[in-house]
Order: sequence, then C-alpha cells, then structure tokens
Amino acid sequence: MLPADLAPMAAPALTPWGMYLAADVVVKGVMIALAVASLATWTVLLAKGWELARQARALRLARSLLLSAPSLPVAGGEPALQQSIAVAMLDAARTELHLSQELDHREGIKERVASRLERLELESARNQRRGIGVLASIGAVAPFVGLFGTVWGIMNSFIGIAHSNTTNLAVVAPGIAEALLATALGLVAAIPAVLVYNHFTRVLAGLRGLLGDLSAAVQQLVSRDLDRAARRAPAGTLRAVN
Repeated sequence: MLPADLAPMAAPALTPWGMYLAADVVVKGVMIALAVASLATWTVLLAKGWELARQARALRLARSLLLSAPSLPVAGGEPALQQSIAVAMLDAARTELHLSQELDHREGIKERVASRLERLELESARNQRRGIGVLASIGAVAPFVGLFGTVWGIMNSFIGIAHSNTTNLAVVAPGIAEALLATALGLVAAIPAVLVYNHFTRVLAGLRGLLGDLSAAVQQLVSRDLDRAARRAPAGTLRAVN
C-alpha cells in the first residue's frame, strides 16, 4: 500500500461549471461576455423574428387589398390599411394629390408620388434592419474573444508549470481545459449568430419585395385615379382626384 503522501491526488472536476469556477479572472470575464453575447443572439432571434413575421403578414394583407381596390382608399377606411407602412404610403399619396390639385401634368404628379413612396420604403427598411447588425458583430468577434481567453488561460498554465517544476499531465490538463473552454464558448456564441443573421438577411429581402409591391400598388391606384380625373375633365384640373 502506498504512503498517503505518494497517493495520487484527486483530479479537479472537469465539468464546464467546475472549469469556469477554477479559471482565471480574465478567462471568467471572457466566458461571461460570450454567454451574454449568446443570450443576445437568441433574444434577437425571438423578438425580431416575431416583429418581422407580423410585418410580413400585414404587408401581404395590405398588398392584396390594394391590388383589388378600384381606386385610392379613403382615409380611415379598411382597418387592415390603417397600420404599419401601408397607412403612411396612402397618406403620402393623398397628400401629394392634394398639393397638386391645381396642376394638370399627370406625369409630374406620378413622379412626386413615387419619390415620396421611395423615401418611405427606405425608412421602413432601415427600421426593419434595426437590431440585426449586432448579430454580424457577434459572429465576427466572438471566436477571437474566445481565442483571447484561450491564449490567456494557456499562458497562465505554462506559468504554473514553470512555478511547479513539473510537466505531469494531471497538473497541466485542468488549466489547458479551462482555457479551451473559452474557445468553445466563442464558437457557441458565433455560429448561431451567423446562422440567425443569414436567416434575417433572407427575411429582409422578402420584406423589401413586399414593400416594393405595396408601393407599386399605391402608384397604380394613383395613376388610375388621375386617368379617371383626366377623362372627366380633359382640359381642367385634377380637383376630382381628391
């Protein structure tokens, strides 16, 4: 039987939580930052995913209603057209028609309406992208943050080896494992962030298409109303459009 002082020492618990508790304060900070980044990714996925899905449903419904409408809807009409970007586009078209009621150059009116709708499209696209850029940052930076934690942890492990004057694997392995955990957490944070960002990129492309369809539908209604007004009063003004 071996003497007590020669018996092998019990290895530290090499569980993720145990390695976190035994890690250096800098490595702990890196792990906490990566855990927060991962939480942010899933929060953006749930919150932004619900928001964009709701907007997509509203845009599809508004597009369907406008494509089947014979003329520009009046303010306060169909409830489905009184929300999101649809009401802003309709208000912009009505405003331009009202401001241009003394003019009879239909093409100029159409161009001004198109310009107003284009600005609204761009503003809506900027609002839809809000909060998604953080995913790209997490996906790009998280692996390097994890690598920094690993390098720092391994550096401390080598310093510990030098101080203990031993290369026993049982002494070296825990410190290296703690350091490598930081790299693993960096990948855990980065990979979902990249996948979610790519998913939202596809969703936003679809929403841009819906915004374009909605804008085109409004412009078609404006053009139709202008042609009706011109037919009723070819040599007059466009007062009847309002």
